[in-house]
Amino acid sequence: MNDALPESHRELQRTLRGFCEQNVRSKAREWDRDERFPLEVVRELGQLGVLGILAEEKYGGSQMGELALAVAIEEIGRYDGGLGLSVAAHNGLGSTHLRVFGNEEQKRRYLPKLATGEWLGAWALTEPGSGSDSAGLKTTAVRRGDRYVVNGQKVWISRVQHSDLMILLARTTPLAEVTRKSEGMSIFMVDLREAEKTGMTVRPIANMVNHETNELFFENLEIPAGNLIGEEGMGFRYILDG
Repeated sequence: MNDALPESHRELQRTLRGFCEQNVRSKAREWDRDERFPLEVVRELGQLGVLGILAEEKYGGSQMGELALAVAIEEIGRYDGGLGLSVAAHNGLGSTHLRVFGNEEQKRRYLPKLATGEWLGAWALTEPGSGSDSAGLKTTAVRRGDRYVVNGQKVWISRVQHSDLMILLARTTPLAEVTRKSEGMSIFMVDLREAEKTGMTVRPIANMVNHETNELFFENLEIPAGNLIGEEGMGFRYILDG
């Protein structure tokens, strides 16, 4: 244990170490070998408050702050790196993007279920042609009335098969119309189960990790305009902040 940490954070360490000794240590290698996402363990971490560690208590979070999140990721990752990554990504979607940039209606609608693990989250940034050049993405979201219509492709998007919601970064202003290519992008909340029925195709990528990863194809996927998070055109900044 790190004696420099506040007592509340050391208690979090002790709780997670005990939980992982009992529920993770003996199973982690098997999860990787079988490429099996430990959904039941993730749900239990939600009950411990780990999936809403940044979210305010009024939205169902434990509101312990960034240091506590780092402690949780480190402690869980000590036993299973994939599980630690899943906790980090889930908190990034809910407790960062929604908590900081979402409106009040979005926070009340999504955060309580994300914070407890009733809903799980993923986020879609990487594309086949842009790699680490996130600002070079080509997926578009075009406003048509009260909807945005999405076309494009994402790759290495983890936990889609086991998640309910996903943050999507897409270009809302053509590259030719912006001064810098980091401008003109926006983030949206996508209901994954609905998207799979109406314009999103999921193609699993075979790899030996327990947080399955996928390639996504969008063909005229319609997203309600109310699912835009923050201001249109500010998405790249929001992603970097997260």
